[in-house]
Amino acid sequence: MAESERNALDTPVAAGRRRLFNITDDSVGAVAEKVARFFGTGRYLMWQTVVVVVWIALNIGGFAWNWDPYPFILLNLAFSTQAAYAAPLILLAQNRQEDRDKVTLQNDRRRAEQTKADTEFLARELAGVRLAVGDMVSRDYLRGELEELHDVLGRIEAKIDDAAADDQEHPSELSEPTKG
Repeated sequence: MAESERNALDTPVAAGRRRLFNITDDSVGAVAEKVARFFGTGRYLMWQTVVVVVWIALNIGGFAWNWDPYPFILLNLAFSTQAAYAAPLILLAQNRQEDRDKVTLQNDRRRAEQTKADTEFLARELAGVRLAVGDMVSRDYLRGELEELHDVLGRIEAKIDDAAADDQEHPSELSEPTKG
């Protein structure tokens, strides 16, 4: 209810205090997904390899600014820090994807149930139509019945003509039976 009151069109929007950074769960999650996508690319692996090779070359090469000697403790510390941030970001991105997958799965299940219900309804309707069509007269059946009726009418007409001929006194008054 409070959500609908807050978004009512007749209520002016109060200007909130502007923040330099808008940190919400969704914004952090979106950044985590972008970082996780970047960590999973060949471009990231290429740049990481370039940085490591340059780091080692500069520290082994004997230059004056040899800041990280051979066991490369500072490089290991950098990788540890990166891993400490990368793992939770990747997990956060996976959790968000899992939530989206759950919503998609629920929608798919709902759609499948609706499709099943619609299919069952259509199957019942089709069965009802088949039963109704089964009770209807087919064209061939009707044609056969009409031909039979035509034959019966022809026989009745012939009998009527025979009876009329028997009633006539003069055979010259008889006419040919009419067909049709």
